Amino acid sequence: MSVAENTKLKDYCVDVAQRAKAASTELATLTGETKNYWLRRSAAQLRARANEIIEANEKDLAAAPGYGLTDAMVDRLRLDVSRIDGIAQGLEEIAMLPDPIGEVIESTVRPNGLEILKTRVPLGVVFFIYESRPNVTADAAAICVKSGNAVILRGGKEAIHSSQAIVTILAETAAECGVPAHAVQLVNTIDRAAVGQFLALNQYISVAIPRGGEGLIRRVAAEATMPVIKHFDGNCHVYIDADADLAMAEQIVLNSKCHRMGVCNAAESLLVHADVAAEALPKLGTLLRENGVEVRGDQRTCELVEGAVPASDEDYGAEFLGPVISSRVVASLDEAIEHINRYGSGHTDAIVTDSLAAARRFTQRVDSSAVMVNASTRFNDGGQFGLGAEIGISTDKFHARGPCGLKELTSYKYLVYGAGQVRQ
Repeated sequence: MSVAENTKLKDYCVDVAQRAKAASTELATLTGETKNYWLRRSAAQLRARANEIIEANEKDLAAAPGYGLTDAMVDRLRLDVSRIDGIAQGLEEIAMLPDPIGEVIESTVRPNGLEILKTRVPLGVVFFIYESRPNVTADAAAICVKSGNAVILRGGKEAIHSSQAIVTILAETAAECGVPAHAVQLVNTIDRAAVGQFLALNQYISVAIPRGGEGLIRRVAAEATMPVIKHFDGNCHVYIDADADLAMAEQIVLNSKCHRMGVCNAAESLLVHADVAAEALPKLGTLLRENGVEVRGDQRTCELVEGAVPASDEDYGAEFLGPVISSRVVASLDEAIEHINRYGSGHTDAIVTDSLAAARRFTQRVDSSAVMVNASTRFNDGGQFGLGAEIGISTDKFHARGPCGLKELTSYKYLVYGAGQVRQ
């Protein structure tokens, strides 16, 4: 890139960020009624202008072979009237959620009469970087604005036309509803250098949220000058304890692994207590094989599971995002916990057991954003947790962990009310 081109790109990124910063100041004072009106009006306009979105989407579908997208990726990219209606419904569901802004988290009156309120406020400006899937464009915009934040959307090139059509509708509707027009902005260049430019603008952007492959997320984490909410990968485990109900265990393993294999909360690793391995693993192996899943295991697993192949150390740490699962037979609960804390990604891990003591020890010692007892890993999701829509799942411990919904896109400040008090 020439110096002139780089300067032009930098100027563009600064301009977008400055507009977002200005919009965020206005957004912080909007009423919940105004934001909800915008969400419902936007949903209606998405439905009414579905043909515009579909026409733009057809351009993305035509370009998909050139990007090397798989059939599954193309299917996720495709929009029709039914899918656009689903996007609109998502906005309407967010409108029904309580407005977090202005919530009094704590309050106290000091002996000197000072009233101190800890109140929830927006973060400010969110830089959201994501890949493909145009429905994410609308979801992210809705969650950010509902939580009082301006958002800069940097979507994947595969969905650029679809995302532009959606954001055009959202921005036009914002102007009609009293929402700042620059509350939602889509980066209009597919130049990857733009990401680096935005990540340097911490004077305008409050937080970066990457959602996509590990390479993208690691790049953002390395280059960002502002806080990042993220998870790198989802190596999720299901551990079958010695005291497990094996019929329940089968259902949980199959759902965790096979319900949707290409998502971050799908199980990638199976651990089985030695006391039940001879009974549990052969049938589990058959069920997984019937679902097209290859088992890579330790020596004991390979003895018990027909067709299993030896696992490498890398397999135990892998996020396969497809029809492969690693497996190991462990001698104890503590060995399972040690394995998870060594190889896991801190995302989602589950135990199947009828022992309250085992469940308690597992939940206390497994260091993950969500720990499941007798339930599928697939439940680590904002909607499933009753949080409403989410912008992603975080494995960080600061500032948010687990599904990130409206409240996770807020911070707080203290409001102090006095009557002339001065400090002695």
